[in-house]
Amino acid sequence: MRRAGRGTFGAAMRTIRLYDSAAGALAVLEPREPGHVGIYACGPTVYDRIHVGNARPYVVFSLLKRFLVHEGYDVTLVANVTDVNDKIYEAARRRGMPSGQLAAEMTAAYVADTDGLGLGRPDHEPLASQSIPGILALIEALLERDAAYAVEGDVYFRVRADERYGELSRRDIDQMDQGEGIEGASLKEDPRDFALWKAEKPGEDTAWDAPWGRGRPGWHIECSAMAEELLGVGFDIHGGGIDLAFPHHENEAAQTRCGRGSELARIWMHNGMLQLAGEKMAKSVGNIAGLAEVLATHGRGTLVTFFAGGHYRQPLQFDSSTMADAAGRARRIREAGRRLVDGPSPAWSMTLEERFFAALAEDFNTPAALAVVAEWVSEANRSDMAVGREGLVGMLGVLGLETLLAADADRPPPEVLELAHARAAAREARDWAQSDRLREAIAAAGWTMRDGPHGPELVRVG
Repeated sequence: MRRAGRGTFGAAMRTIRLYDSAAGALAVLEPREPGHVGIYACGPTVYDRIHVGNARPYVVFSLLKRFLVHEGYDVTLVANVTDVNDKIYEAARRRGMPSGQLAAEMTAAYVADTDGLGLGRPDHEPLASQSIPGILALIEALLERDAAYAVEGDVYFRVRADERYGELSRRDIDQMDQGEGIEGASLKEDPRDFALWKAEKPGEDTAWDAPWGRGRPGWHIECSAMAEELLGVGFDIHGGGIDLAFPHHENEAAQTRCGRGSELARIWMHNGMLQLAGEKMAKSVGNIAGLAEVLATHGRGTLVTFFAGGHYRQPLQFDSSTMADAAGRARRIREAGRRLVDGPSPAWSMTLEERFFAALAEDFNTPAALAVVAEWVSEANRSDMAVGREGLVGMLGVLGLETLLAADADRPPPEVLELAHARAAAREARDWAQSDRLREAIAAAGWTMRDGPHGPELVRVG
């Protein structure tokens, strides 16, 4: 995905600006280490299968990495997995199984589900349960600096020890609620303080020894420690959903600032939420659509096109209309790809490519970039001459949509053909129940049956 002339740091590097939530403005990306960009993106808490809304940060930061690599940077993307958390204990208890087993199963499901996006894996995917030494070291540093205190096996962060607390989320410290409810309230010096370490409680089956008592880490300290271990302090971009700005990211920033005397990250980059019927998609609301099910219904090409069609900072509406629009965009690209030939694109392509990458350089504007792709396709369709595919392939590769141009993208695999033949036989036998089951199996594989000029034909969904 490297472009000619931009593959080596030191050549003319494009100025890239990203919105920094901490500054409340666009900031020029100026890596701590010239030529290298470190990104930490908060991943899921694995107490259940992830929904399509959880996939948005995975897509945003996977595509951001692709763009930065194209621009000549060496990029390290870290996306953690929170496998130690109150929600995991509660979910495991309801299912009557060990919390570690549930976390392991849901982590494997998360990997399988996100693999379906076809965007590759992050460079590192640390587990909180395997990062305990770093977590303990950071807590000890906070205790030594009097920014934390231990009481009855718990350890709490003194929020007022950080003079800059609240700057990231722009909140008044006196109006803050950590969301910890009554847990530990009687032990806290200040109700705004939050837990770094929680003493082991009856019924909890996962705990570690610590100088202040056996227990397990709080949520916020996990990410600070994992980010520091893999990227160091002061790395370039910290990402995640806007719902994490407070308390999670505010607390991460405060912990590192007080424990290490430096800022955790240079830019805080937040994506907007996915919405269904006007509400944030969330398990707590109950309006979720599982990622695996969405991929089976619509296909990865349509889903990635859908995500790229919304600016990362804005809310994104997920419904039949927006998915149909994304499917149409993907289909037009795929259809245009059939008419392209191998080789360089014509001269007019260079202007459009420059506009494409300029849009991404200005706060990672994927909708504007995708609109340029549509212009490219329209221009190619109007041409009376054979048009080379090189420019389009390069742009689609950055957006994770290169498979739309794959030579066999529209050719059903043998197993889907077998399902289609079996369904035809079931319909001939008027076995409608079996026909319906086979239709669902075909849909799960990313295909659908449509009437064509020569009878029913298989068409890729996305």
